[in-house]
Amino acid sequence: MEKKSKISVLLAVYDTDFHVVKRAIDSVLAQDFQDFELIVIDDGSHNDPKNQLLEYVKKHENKITYLRHRNCGQSKSINRGILNCSSEYITIIDADDEFKPNHLRACLQEMRHADLIASTTETIVDDEKDYYVPDKHDTSQVIHVDDCILFATLFGKKEVFTTTHFQDVYAADAHFYESAAQKYSVKKVDLRTYIYYRNMPNSICAKIKLNNASAVCS
Repeated sequence: MEKKSKISVLLAVYDTDFHVVKRAIDSVLAQDFQDFELIVIDDGSHNDPKNQLLEYVKKHENKITYLRHRNCGQSKSINRGILNCSSEYITIIDADDEFKPNHLRACLQEMRHADLIASTTETIVDDEKDYYVPDKHDTSQVIHVDDCILFATLFGKKEVFTTTHFQDVYAADAHFYESAAQKYSVKKVDLRTYIYYRNMPNSICAKIKLNNASAVCS
C-alpha cells in the first residue's frame, strides 16, 4: 500500500504565466519538510500552447499530481482538489505566490493548538497602498492585508476542508474561516513564511480596487 503524505498542498492555476507558476511549484518542492504531495489544478488555462506546465509536472511525478477541468473559478477548483487529497493536513498556495523553505514545518507546528490556522504574510508591494485590500463587508473601503484571512495561508486538518466548502464569492477565504470557526478551533498566527505578491496587476483584489477607483473618477 502506498504511504500517504502528511500534507496535501493545493495549487489552482488559470492563465498564470508559466515562469510565475514554476516559482510557486519550486518553492513547494524546496520545503525543508518533505512529507507532502502537491496537487496542481489547472482551471481550464489556455495560455500554455506548448504545455510547459504539464511537461514540468512530469519531471516531478513523485511529488505532483496534475488535474485539469474547464474553467470554473478558484473556489470550485480548490473544492475539487480537496476530493483528491489523502493527507492528514491540507493547505493552499496561489499560483503567483511562494512559500519560504520552512513554511510547511512552521504551519504544522501550530496545529498542536488548532484545527485550522490562517497566517500573516511577507507581502511584496510596489506601493504602500498595495498593503490594503477591499473590505469584504464594503468593497469601496480597504483594510490592511495583515487584518485579512488569506486564501493560501489557510492550513488545517483534512476534516475541516472536507466538511467546510469554499464559496464562489469575493473573500471566499474569510467566509471559509468563519464557517469553520463555528465547529472547529481556528487561529490567526503571525508566521510570515508565506510570500504574498500584491504587485500582480491581474489579481482579483487589484481589479476590484481599479474598478472602485474608476467609479469615483467617473
